[in-house]
Order: sequence, then C-alpha cells, then structure tokens
Amino acid sequence: MAQDKTTHFGYEDVRWEDKARRVEQVFDSVAGRYDLMNDLMSMGVHRVWKRFAIGLAAVRPEDAVLDLAAGTGDLALAMAGRLGPRGRMTLADYNGNMLALGRDRMLNAGHSDATFVQGDAEALPFADDSFDLVTMAFGLRNVRDKDAALASIYRVLRPGGRLLVLEFSKPRNPLLARAYDAYSFSVLPRLGQAVADDADSYRYLAESIRRHPDQDTLQGMFELAGFERTQVYNLTGGIVAVHRGYKL
Repeated sequence: MAQDKTTHFGYEDVRWEDKARRVEQVFDSVAGRYDLMNDLMSMGVHRVWKRFAIGLAAVRPEDAVLDLAAGTGDLALAMAGRLGPRGRMTLADYNGNMLALGRDRMLNAGHSDATFVQGDAEALPFADDSFDLVTMAFGLRNVRDKDAALASIYRVLRPGGRLLVLEFSKPRNPLLARAYDAYSFSVLPRLGQAVADDADSYRYLAESIRRHPDQDTLQGMFELAGFERTQVYNLTGGIVAVHRGYKL
C-alpha cells in the first residue's frame, strides 16, 4: 500500500512522505554556515570541483540555464557571468532558506534579472523544452525519487540541451575509500558540532553519500531517463563525479 512505502534518510529507513520534510530540516539547520562548512569539510577543494563542472557545462551567451539545488548560488553566480543579454539564469531549490541565501548573493552581485523558484526536482514547475542547460551540484543524493527527478529534468530541457550533475560518488581505490569513510564518520560530525552546533545533520550528509548510486549506476539512470552521449568524470579519485548527458 502507498502509505507503507519507505525510502532512506541516511542509513535510516523512513516513510516515503517524511523524507522531504526531514531533508528540509537538515538544510534549515545548516544554511547559515553552509559555505563555511563546505570550505572546511573539503579543505577548499569543492571550489575546484565546481570550476571543473562549470567548464564542462560550456555555457553559451544565449543559453537558458536552470541551476537546481542552487543553494547559496556558487554555480549560478559563475554561470550568470557567462551569459549575454539574451541569456536567462534560473535558480531553484526545495529549501526556502537556502534559496534566499542564493538570491541575496546573486542580487548583491548585480544579477537582478535572475529568476528564483522554490520547487521540487521531482516535479519541476516549468514548461517542456524550457532550458538549454540544467546543472545540479550536491543535490541529487537528497532527492527522494532520483528517477523522477531525472525524467523531470529531461522534460524541461530543449532538444540539444544538456544536464550536468556534480555529486559525491564512490572512491575507486579501496585504500582511499577506507580513509574517506574514517574522515566522513569521525571528523565531519565533530566539525559540524564545533562550527555549526549540529553533528546530526553532518552525520546524515555522510550517510546520504554512502546511499547514493555509484558512478556506473547513476550513468545507467541517466540513460534510462532518455539522456544520450552520457559521460562520467571522476574527480579526487572518485570521491566526486560529474555526470553529463544530452537530450538529443
């Protein structure tokens, strides 16, 4: 029965309808220290990962761009600077607090023509064939139904459009994987407690990474959703991967 359907919230199994609420609570909690914690957790390397993804995106001046799980606007800000007067930048996030941070950052940088939408990646509130490029950085693993999100993204992309997903993945080297596990489950919660007064949210974030599909599985999900010419780029030994696919 529908009411018995469950999904995962980190390592915990929860009711299907409860996950979105609990993820929202996590990001409500971490929003104020999100950028600082990203710098501390990755030792600044997240900025290199994002620059690489933006390079792969190959933003054109006339593109209509949708940045999902836009957060504090790192990707959107960089991409907006590459758009011309005919380009269009839209930021979307499920969490209102995170979206507000991204909106303030974009407006402070002079991008008053950007659009901000609070919405669910599983059912995007946009017309078919609306965007040339959709990006999503460190957000897909928090989506309840990833297949539905990929199908929704495919629908709103124009023919010839592309999707880039930057996300934590699975280290390819067993020694690196063990060291990464030790760091994730020993250091990150303590860092979260010390800096953000919230160990539980960062424990969830570490667990959510382990429950996220590996590189090959996610590539297969792209293809199942209809994306073609799919490619996977492993960064930092596979700790992070960029998946790219096209709607042809």
